[in-house]
Amino acid sequence: MNSEIQARTPALSSRLPRVGTTIFTVMSALAAQHNAVNLGQGFPDFACDPSLVDAVTKAMQAGHNQYPPMIGVAVLRQAIARKIEALHRQRYDGDSEITITAGATQAILTTILAIVHPGDEVIVLEPCYDSYVPNIELAGGVAVRVPLTPGTFRPDFAKIAAALTPRTRAILINSPHNPSATIWSEAEMRSLQDLLAPTNVLLISDEVYEHMVFDGQQHQSAARFPGLAARAFIVSSFGKTYHVTGWKVGYVAAPATLTAEFRKVHQFNVFTVNTPMQYALAAYMADPAPYLGLPAFYQRKRDLFREGLAKTRFKILHTEGSYFQCVDISQVSDLGEADFCQWLTRDIGVAAIPLSAFYGMGFDQRVVRFCFAKQDATLLAALERLQKL
Repeated sequence: MNSEIQARTPALSSRLPRVGTTIFTVMSALAAQHNAVNLGQGFPDFACDPSLVDAVTKAMQAGHNQYPPMIGVAVLRQAIARKIEALHRQRYDGDSEITITAGATQAILTTILAIVHPGDEVIVLEPCYDSYVPNIELAGGVAVRVPLTPGTFRPDFAKIAAALTPRTRAILINSPHNPSATIWSEAEMRSLQDLLAPTNVLLISDEVYEHMVFDGQQHQSAARFPGLAARAFIVSSFGKTYHVTGWKVGYVAAPATLTAEFRKVHQFNVFTVNTPMQYALAAYMADPAPYLGLPAFYQRKRDLFREGLAKTRFKILHTEGSYFQCVDISQVSDLGEADFCQWLTRDIGVAAIPLSAFYGMGFDQRVVRFCFAKQDATLLAALERLQKL
């Protein structure tokens, strides 16, 4: 054996050559470096209900510490089925149509890997969550970017219709919407149902902020519309609903034939999801009050934050749902969105996210996003700094 051989790492051709460090990681690191109030990354800085943590402990003590079924524990799947039926009048079979996932991001990737073949097109509506397009590319698909209407962020059905081709495999929608905080109306969902009716296009409906809808409006789940439900993978997140983003537990509801294909991929990229959390969530869901009370909980935080922003020169955009607030910076600075967010973090001490980060071509419309899923003290500290602008 030749001891002179030099160790060499072979060159690798990247599957995602255009992907770098996410804007969320960059801004959070900058916020930590400058001791800024981090309203950039979307997660709560407050604790979940202690009884939910107690339920996890009880599940562990009861011996629920080994692999659960690949599709998720039965009591949780049945609880989800009952909840969807109560809220949206659509019955899913807990055994064949609901799957527990390792968070919503995994659910979306698994859905795309299950349905998208090389060369298939998937329509995404920009601005959009940053995992969508890389997921499509990993499956060998082609992301077809269709912009939401600038300013209002409403879906443009003429542009969506123009994007449909014989190669379109799916369309991915998100309501309540990250980052714009808009929600799809009943009329818009019906328009989508009519548009897709004569096609074989599947729907991926990202509904992780489903319980954060304000001013008396109602979340229009794809489950509420038979023509959409029949072709939809509906994705939700317990992390968002119960303030436990670190647990990474979500689910997908879909017709049995679609679920069967989803599970073929799920069993090999995750296999299963941590057991005690599933039992704890099932027990906690017996009381609907926590998720039914979430709109009022977050609307109070939204209103507190907006009241403070009204004392700045930001133009406050409408927030219909989610836990995000977008503002127009035109009257505050001549900087572009990305540079403004860097400056705001370094010099003012508040971190935000540029909306241009949610567009493939970095479309800059002078809008940035704040997250108000924070303790009141955190929001007030941020507002005190922002009001100095």
